[in-house]
Amino acid sequence: GPLGSALSARFGARPVAMAGGLLSGLGLLLGAFATHLTHLYLSVGLLAGLGWALVFTPSLGTVGRYFPARRALATGLVVSGASVSGLLLGPLVPLLLDAYGWRGALLLLAAVSFNLVAAGALLRPLPATDASPGPPRGRSGLGRLLRHGPFLRYCLAFVLVDAGYYVPFVHGEARAHELGCDQRGAGVVLAAMAALDGGGRVAAGWLAARPAAPLLRHLFLWVVLTGLVLLLLPLGTNFGGLLTLALAYGFCAGALVPLQFSAVAEVVGAGRLVDAIGLMQMFESFGSLLGAPFAGWLRDVTGNYTISFLVAGAFLLAGSLLILTLPGFFCLPRGAGSKESSPSPVPDVPEVTPIPSE
Repeated sequence: GPLGSALSARFGARPVAMAGGLLSGLGLLLGAFATHLTHLYLSVGLLAGLGWALVFTPSLGTVGRYFPARRALATGLVVSGASVSGLLLGPLVPLLLDAYGWRGALLLLAAVSFNLVAAGALLRPLPATDASPGPPRGRSGLGRLLRHGPFLRYCLAFVLVDAGYYVPFVHGEARAHELGCDQRGAGVVLAAMAALDGGGRVAAGWLAARPAAPLLRHLFLWVVLTGLVLLLLPLGTNFGGLLTLALAYGFCAGALVPLQFSAVAEVVGAGRLVDAIGLMQMFESFGSLLGAPFAGWLRDVTGNYTISFLVAGAFLLAGSLLILTLPGFFCLPRGAGSKESSPSPVPDVPEVTPIPSE
C-alpha cells in the first residue's frame, strides 16, 4: 500500500502499475518451478503479492481522480472486477488443477497476470497538482497523513470494520457444513455471496453518485446495514435461511467497498488520494489478518459460530461510530441548503489537499 503510493508519487501510476503486473506474473511463473514450500512463499506469496499491491493502489487512486464528480460510481465499477474474477476463478482453478496439475495451473495464471502490464499502460498520466519535485512530495504527503486526525480515525474505523467483514467469507462454508449442508450447498452459499457482492459494489456507487446525501452518510449506512445483517446470520439455521442472509450480506458488504475508497477523498482531498489509500490499506490489514482467526477461536471455544458472527457484527458497528466523527458527515449534500453550509464542490481536476501545511 504505502510503497505503491510512494512510488506513484515519484514515477507516476502508469509505470508502477505496469511494474506490478510484471512482478505478479513473474511470481506465479517462478512458483510453477518451485521445489520447496519456501519457494512458493517467496514467489507466489512475496513477489506476486507485491506485484498485485503495486497494481491495486495506484490504479484505484488514479481512477478516483479521473472522475471527481462520479468517483463512487467509477470506483464501484472498478472494484466489481474483483467479484467477477472471483466467480470465474472459483470453478476454473479446480479444472486447471485436474487438467494440468498445479504447475501448469500456475503457468496459465501467470499468463493471465502478465496482462496487467497492458492494463497498467492504459492509465492516463494526471497533471501535476503542484510544481514541487516528486520525491519530497511523496514523503511529505505520507508524513502529513500520519498526523491528520480525521484520516487516522477513518483508518481506525476500517481496522474495526475489516476485523468483522471477512468472517462470513472465510467461515461461511464451515457454517453451512455445521447446519448439515453438503459440499455443493456450501458452495452455493459462497457463490451467492460473491455474486451479490459484485452487484452491491456497482449499485452503491450508482446511488452515491446521486446528490441525495454526503458520501460519508452513504458509507455509514452501508457499514451499519452490513453489521446488522452479520448480527442476524446466526438466525439462518437451515439452508434456505442461511442462503437468504448470505445474499443480503454479500450485497451490503460489496456496497461499502467502493464507498470506502472514494470517501477517502472527502477526508483528505483528491490530491492525496493515492497516498491515503496506500496507508489505509496498510492499517486495515491488521483487522483483516486478526478478524477471521479470532472468529475461528471463538467457534472452538463456544462450539458454534453464533458468538463469532455476533462479535464480527459488533466490530462493524463500532467502526461505523467512528465515521460519525469525521468532518463533513453532518454537512448538507452538494447543491442543497445555503452556500455556507454545503461542502466545497469537487473540481473537475485534481485538487490541492486540504491537509494544512506546517
